[in-house]
Amino acid sequence: MRLKDKVAIITGAAAGIGEAAAQIFVREGARVLLADRNGPGVARVAERLGPQAAAIEVDVARSADVARMVAEAQRRFGRLDVLVNNAGYGIPGTVVTTEEDAWDALMAVNLKGVFLCCKHAIPVMAAQGGGTIVNTASNVATVGIFDRAAYVASKGGVAALTKAMALDHAAERIRVNCVAPGVTWSTYFDKMVAEHPDPEDFKARLKARAPVNRWAEPIEIANAILWLASDEASFATGAMFTVDGGMSAW
Repeated sequence: MRLKDKVAIITGAAAGIGEAAAQIFVREGARVLLADRNGPGVARVAERLGPQAAAIEVDVARSADVARMVAEAQRRFGRLDVLVNNAGYGIPGTVVTTEEDAWDALMAVNLKGVFLCCKHAIPVMAAQGGGTIVNTASNVATVGIFDRAAYVASKGGVAALTKAMALDHAAERIRVNCVAPGVTWSTYFDKMVAEHPDPEDFKARLKARAPVNRWAEPIEIANAILWLASDEASFATGAMFTVDGGMSAW
């Protein structure tokens, strides 16, 4: 019960890492508001998790939506102790092939979304005496990958913003860290495999990105998020916790 009596918001909670984090947070005693642009999907997750969970449809790129999300957590659960900024997505492309509108849309979710969620949540945490924020960055913030320029840039921004916020809000007893996953299986990869002319070769190349020769399951990343969110990580702030099967050690 490492999050007993804590209240958390998890964005991007309809699937993947966000859904796994929601499951483990509830198991560890938290009450959780699950947020996602996929309203029906996140509602199904909350229903499965029972009375400790509630769902809200939110676009983290819209300030009004984020303000409504934070207010709902307070209204429903009375406080806010943990914010997990997990919402995000990737697109293929170099800086030459990426369309400007696609770049802006991705940055609005992956980076501006973190900014907006923290902008609205931090005053609530500060007023109650502290809290903790865990952002989902990526190991590509430090190692880079081919043909994902916008995604790499956005996750590098999340890692840098994490450090800035950790410094700015340490005196308010707010810890800010990020987890940096490697390849983690999700519905995003389901779609890519289905569209690939040689699915088995594609999966083999995904596994080969890491020395352990496999991808992560969402729960493995969620466990890292749980530790950063818990009091066990009480001296950790401004840190990037890399969980990538050794990919960044190549």
